[in-house]
Amino acid sequence: MNKYIGKILDGRYEIKELIGIGGMADVYKAYDTTEEREVAVKILKDEYLTNEDFKRRFRNESKAIAVLSHPNIVKIYDVSFGDKIQFIVMEYVNGITLKEYIEQQGVVSWKEAVHFTVQILRALQHAHDNGIVHRDVKPQNVMLLQDGTVKVMDFGIARFARDNGRTISEKAIGSVHYISPEQAKGEVTDEKTDIYSVGVMMFEMLTGKLPFDGDTPVAVAIKQMQVEAQKPRDLNPDIPQGLEEIVIRAMKKDPDLRYQTAAEMLRDIDEFKRNPSVIFDYRYFPDDESTQYFDVIAEKGEEKKKGKEKKPKKKMSPVTQILMAVAGACVLVAIIALVIFFTAIRNPTPEFQMYDLVGLDYEEVINDPTYDNIQIEKESEELSEKYEAGKIIEQNPKAGRNVKEGQKVTVVVSSGLKVATVPDVVGKDKDEAEEELKAAGFEVNLIKKFDDSVPEDEVISTSPGPDEEAMLGSTIKVYYSQGAATTETTVPNLVGMTENKAIEELTQRGLRYQVTRRDSTELEGMVFGQSIQWGERVDTNTLVEIYVSNGTAPTESYTLNVDLSGASNPVNQNVTFTIEVDGVQKDSVTLNPSQTKRLTWEATDSGEKRVVIKVNGQEFAEFTVDYNDGTQNQRGNINYSLIQQREPLPPDEEDNGQDGTVEGEETDPTTPES
Repeated sequence: MNKYIGKILDGRYEIKELIGIGGMADVYKAYDTTEEREVAVKILKDEYLTNEDFKRRFRNESKAIAVLSHPNIVKIYDVSFGDKIQFIVMEYVNGITLKEYIEQQGVVSWKEAVHFTVQILRALQHAHDNGIVHRDVKPQNVMLLQDGTVKVMDFGIARFARDNGRTISEKAIGSVHYISPEQAKGEVTDEKTDIYSVGVMMFEMLTGKLPFDGDTPVAVAIKQMQVEAQKPRDLNPDIPQGLEEIVIRAMKKDPDLRYQTAAEMLRDIDEFKRNPSVIFDYRYFPDDESTQYFDVIAEKGEEKKKGKEKKPKKKMSPVTQILMAVAGACVLVAIIALVIFFTAIRNPTPEFQMYDLVGLDYEEVINDPTYDNIQIEKESEELSEKYEAGKIIEQNPKAGRNVKEGQKVTVVVSSGLKVATVPDVVGKDKDEAEEELKAAGFEVNLIKKFDDSVPEDEVISTSPGPDEEAMLGSTIKVYYSQGAATTETTVPNLVGMTENKAIEELTQRGLRYQVTRRDSTELEGMVFGQSIQWGERVDTNTLVEIYVSNGTAPTESYTLNVDLSGASNPVNQNVTFTIEVDGVQKDSVTLNPSQTKRLTWEATDSGEKRVVIKVNGQEFAEFTVDYNDGTQNQRGNINYSLIQQREPLPPDEEDNGQDGTVEGEETDPTTPES
């Protein structure tokens, strides 16, 4: 049984089941009892709690995701970094990994591959804009939802771009099949290393194969550094040429020849989506940073024209050429204008009422096909008093106006909530304080507290305190006096709470506390007992002792007794009994069953254990031993046959003759011998 399943972390996260096992952490599905939602809890494995490198990587992940807010990145809700347990609480994503989907499909259609890649690149661009380089982009770290949305996760070896670009150990970290050449060499890495990994993922989706493979990780890493990948269209001719060129450019060995940003790669993909027959020929324009576009069909047409012989034409004078060019251009413009005019008259653009975009997430809106009939353009980002980062706070045209298909809509996006100074309301009446704080743009949580020195209903303190800054719309805790502690109160149920939460509960009820740390099977920092039964009425200012787990399970000694008298005819020789605890051999006992009628074995342990006793590798007896209450329960029957003497087999008939005959029986001389 996993030790975390069924436990409640931090007094709110109830662990339900194990859903993922990683190299340095396991992921559990849990229920957040405070927010009433399912979450994923990533817990660092015990063996890495003392490894500073792994702890640093684990903290990096929480730091990385905490600064990111994007619909294609798994959200982080909470973190905890204790000495005995470290965990990250994240958004629970119900889906499969992109790697699992590739394995199911074999080859992913190019339209789906483009759809997934666009979302991944948008997520990475957001991360890069915030100074985060993922460095472990691979399909195993991309979750795929049923509606086709993808979520990038596992920023475990991400780094901030302002930090040194080398890895912790100066060696390559990441999945060797997807790392960039510079990452394999242990060199400085930046945003372009993520671009390379995206190129490898596209290669795998479109062909069903990895570009490089080998018998060992080192062999694969060497290929990443030195070998050019096979062209995707050699493995799958159905891949459009333009898409192949995008993959090849993303996977360039030289970072300077790759796409320099995710946005640059997205521009080429957008051009390809508009015209799947486009090709990108970078060879003809090595010194030009802009991408050149060519249409395959037009190119083939030009080749046909080149194949035909052309008769020499008489050259015109330069002046004549200019005049003819100007005249031709004027005629062409006039024709186009007439076509547009008459088309507009016959087929007027349909109108509709403008959507209300205010309050919606900008990234979700631009990815939602519902809004494909308008052109959304971000005008600016501003701090907001109402909307968190990434939400649309203004739009033009406004919602409800009649507009035509293709209407351009400019939006202002929130860059975060505005902060304001908390007013000083200490010493004021609680109602007056609440009114003043709400007028300043804050929510208020009134908390009563016994205080002999402050008049009743007068504010004692606030959190955050006076003149400190807090986000507008956030909640300010206001502690106000309920007078001297002369009344009775009820002792709360503290078991299952964290130490801090239990202290807060006692303090609010005017009770004093004393913390005693003891061995317990509960997680470190969790309350598992209290000196006064909950529900009792006591005077305020009464001392309540709370027992907090130090994370170490209590150990008890116990002697296991096994009755051997059930063997009817025990062997008269030494027999070795091996003893296994929870599947691990712990000890052995040697005795003569004909001389000793009881097997005893003493051990010190904690909790409930399964003890199996074997003879010559065969199970002799099985018990459940509870070291905490000193009991043992036998499971099944004891196999006494393993220590009993074997009975000789009775002969069918007694053989006394030398010639194969039985005494008293005559032989027939005419019968041939058998």
